[in-house]
Amino acid sequence: MSKKYGVSSTGLIAPIIKEGDDITQIVCDTVLNAIDNIEDRDIIGITESVVARAQGNYVTVDEIAEDIRNKMGNHDYITVVSPIFSRNRFAMILKAIARAAQTGVYLRLDYVDEVGNVYRCHPFTGINYDEYYKSIIEGEGKFAYIKLPNESLNYDFDSAIDCRLHPQCGEKLGKFTLADICADKCEYGLNGSNKATEEKLKLFPSRKFAQQVVEGIQAYLYGKTGKKVEVMVYGDGCFKDPVGGIWEFADPVVSPAFTDGLKGTPNELKLKYLADNEFKDLSGEALINAIKEKIKTKDANLVGQMASQGTTPRRLTDLLGSLMDLTSGSGDRGTPIVYVKRYFNNLASE
Repeated sequence: MSKKYGVSSTGLIAPIIKEGDDITQIVCDTVLNAIDNIEDRDIIGITESVVARAQGNYVTVDEIAEDIRNKMGNHDYITVVSPIFSRNRFAMILKAIARAAQTGVYLRLDYVDEVGNVYRCHPFTGINYDEYYKSIIEGEGKFAYIKLPNESLNYDFDSAIDCRLHPQCGEKLGKFTLADICADKCEYGLNGSNKATEEKLKLFPSRKFAQQVVEGIQAYLYGKTGKKVEVMVYGDGCFKDPVGGIWEFADPVVSPAFTDGLKGTPNELKLKYLADNEFKDLSGEALINAIKEKIKTKDANLVGQMASQGTTPRRLTDLLGSLMDLTSGSGDRGTPIVYVKRYFNNLASE
């Protein structure tokens, strides 16, 4: 009996990518050196970090502070509403805000931020973020005023920054959002940025540049192999840690750019539903054959049908982003490129 495999996700070791490097060529060379059997509809993922680094999408704390002053005007106090608790994601932004303020910063903190971090005794870092953020503001020579949800805070809307990453309603908690700041450098502004040095942040890659990268990789590999692979840039995988309760989604989107074959959502039948209901009297090879035939003749759109319940038709790029983010990790694995095979196969695939 021949061996059968389902989806595989492999991290590919790549060179350390720096500003100005040809990210398209580096990805293509890495894939060609690592993968022997490139096939149609294989999927390549590139982490947003190396795409943004190659693009040179950086901004300094001084540049952020200047942009805040240019957009907001000079204010004695700037109010910061609902920031996330993160040394990597927000500490440098707060430094720039403090630098832009004339006198001080009002910090309106939630007990738990929108991605699940707690403001005191963080379960993984042990940091008290109210104290840490206050020290950043005072380090810029400004006054820091901390307000928690049970404490009233009447603030000037025009001098407030709504720092929520994914607001679920149209209401804004300040005249400006993080996406408004440094928007000339990236359409996502400061959303999705992380610390690069003590005075510099790496922004999320621009959609235009990232789209050129994925389409360039697809075209180059097609010319080399005759196979049409799909390509995407991925950020946070949008999954939630069951222990710490932290939602891994501090980026503005899971994928800022992807090729056309990754549009849409899965259209899948639930095997256990078929086995327990429609084909409950079958077993062994007869059961397998019946389910395979059902898959081959399934409707093009299964939304609302009982046989698809529990398949959660999230967008393909969001599902793949989780798979790729978990494969590559965020530390020292050195695998910023992920190669996924057989993602579009099912039980009936030959």
